[in-house]
Amino acid sequence: MSAVHLEIQGAVATIRLDNPAKLNALDVPMLQQIDQHCQALELRDDIRVVLVTGTGTKAFCTGADIKAWASLPPAQFARSWVRDGHRIFDRLARLSKPTIAVLNGHTFGGGLELAAACDIRVMRTKARIALPEAGVGIVPGWSGTQRLARLLPEPLLKEMALFGRQIEADRIQSLGFVAEVADEPMDVALEIAARAAELSPRATEITKNMIHVGVGEDRPALIEALGSAAMGASDDRTEGVSAFSEKRTPDFSGR
Repeated sequence: MSAVHLEIQGAVATIRLDNPAKLNALDVPMLQQIDQHCQALELRDDIRVVLVTGTGTKAFCTGADIKAWASLPPAQFARSWVRDGHRIFDRLARLSKPTIAVLNGHTFGGGLELAAACDIRVMRTKARIALPEAGVGIVPGWSGTQRLARLLPEPLLKEMALFGRQIEADRIQSLGFVAEVADEPMDVALEIAARAAELSPRATEITKNMIHVGVGEDRPALIEALGSAAMGASDDRTEGVSAFSEKRTPDFSGR
């Protein structure tokens, strides 16, 4: 049975895709489990870093399980499959904790879009990335033409999406999409995670938000969140709440 497991090792959590019979292809229950794990991790202050990987060495994720969407009517395909997937991947992208995609094997279609939702990526030496959707008569639906367009050069994105080419690890690393390429990517990712876990969690969260504002990832919400966080730490906020509770006019200090 396909599943997505949540594994905890100290301050590091790992979301593991486990559908090896289908090269970790995503179905509806797996998407729902990713969503649930992200919700749970957002509330855990003891978790400092989140890894996302797949079972086995052949594939990180080869995209969406065709059987999960092939029979859907067009409207339901657009409304449910595509938009729900977008919402779930956005939740991962906007997780307050640093995230690392550990690409243990080939990373195609929706798997590449999932990897793009993480902050950085570590890739197995012989793995490849691709956007093969046009080969089955569909288009990238989970940010392959949007978030990936911010992370990859336009010609490379077109090379995959329009010409069906697969890109090798060394080439993709040279373009900055992958932080490191290694025979054992999980070992490298855990080393990176261990260092990240030593940093200030509040500082990394705010820095991640600031970077996302700069690149346009959930910009309106993040601007208001950053402003609200600043006001939440102010004397004016404390005075305003107290005055409201005590039914009096607030005496704001501007601090």
